Amino acid sequence: MSKNIVLILGLIGAILTLALSAGCTGTDVTPTAPSGSSELTVTDGFGRTVTVPSPPESVVCSGSGGLRYLVYLGGQDLVVGVDSIEKKDQAIEGRPYALAYGSQFKNLPLIGEFRGKDDPEKILGIGPEVVFKTGSTGTAYGTSAAEADTLQEKTGIPVVAFPYGSLRNDAEKAEMYGGLRVMGEVLGEQDRAEEVIAYIEATIADLEKRTGDIPESEQKSVYVGGVSSAGAHGIISTEPAYPPFLWVHAKNVAAGMGAAHADIAKESLVDWNPDYIFIDAGTIQMESDGAIGELKTDPALQGLSAAKNGRVYGVLPYNFYNINYETVLADAYFIGKTLYPERFEDVDPVRKANEIFAFFIGKPNFGDLNSQYSDLGFTQISV
Repeated sequence: MSKNIVLILGLIGAILTLALSAGCTGTDVTPTAPSGSSELTVTDGFGRTVTVPSPPESVVCSGSGGLRYLVYLGGQDLVVGVDSIEKKDQAIEGRPYALAYGSQFKNLPLIGEFRGKDDPEKILGIGPEVVFKTGSTGTAYGTSAAEADTLQEKTGIPVVAFPYGSLRNDAEKAEMYGGLRVMGEVLGEQDRAEEVIAYIEATIADLEKRTGDIPESEQKSVYVGGVSSAGAHGIISTEPAYPPFLWVHAKNVAAGMGAAHADIAKESLVDWNPDYIFIDAGTIQMESDGAIGELKTDPALQGLSAAKNGRVYGVLPYNFYNINYETVLADAYFIGKTLYPERFEDVDPVRKANEIFAFFIGKPNFGDLNSQYSDLGFTQISV
């Protein structure tokens, strides 16, 4: 009898062991997937459903601005190929992320020409796990769902695409935040994406809080000239919805022109005669220093009150292979300090710029950027 009991107990134990080894443990335990085998399905900025490795170990960024967003999210070490602009030696480099990591990017294989002119064979040869594709909405340098589909079909590599957006209005801001969020989701960096978005919102809110109660009658009239847009421009190049002016409640004399970028009539600037003129330092890439040279030599412009009263100042260009958001936010503090010093008594614009740059790209390299433009940023310009 005792032997039979022992045999029965042994048989039960064997059955239990076999069941456990077969995974019969109920629904509370999920087998661990092999490393690198998990997948994630996301909806990109064009409503496309894309399945990607989660998280990817290698990526490339096609189009203007995608690599910048990747740096904002701390993913620069995942990059295994770049477009032509990242490998080019620039006479003047206006992208803080490229100044910070350019030596790393220059040594990577080429994926195609800049502005999203991909070479599918090169991308396929490099073999990234994910391609991020982006560009500016409503411009010749944008991208689309159709382009993303085509690249994905040609390479067999998942392509996550989104419009780049901007901070000029709520619709373009939503595009920007959407792009950061979908990239963060793919990378497993959702928290960092939300941190970047929250930082931008808090920075704009701080600028608004400092200046929002200034009566309209006391708001300074301003103009920004020489604004970079696909290259350097002269004094008539401006932005009617220049974000720093909006955030610090300055009266942009060119407001209402109905465009992200506009070329005004020089006579209009004379008629407007703003209290302050800010010059995008990117203009110095033109002959005779562009807008600065014009203010010094054009008799009509020399009559402007801002020129006569020493109220011409340099700001750093933020349009360089799409918008450098750290630069536009830093410019806003300098402009606010210049126009309303009593509202920005606690702000040192250079220190603030380095704080902003360090948050976005991990390096406080305002000085490196400013040196590209003869240190004209955040200074009074003698004309």
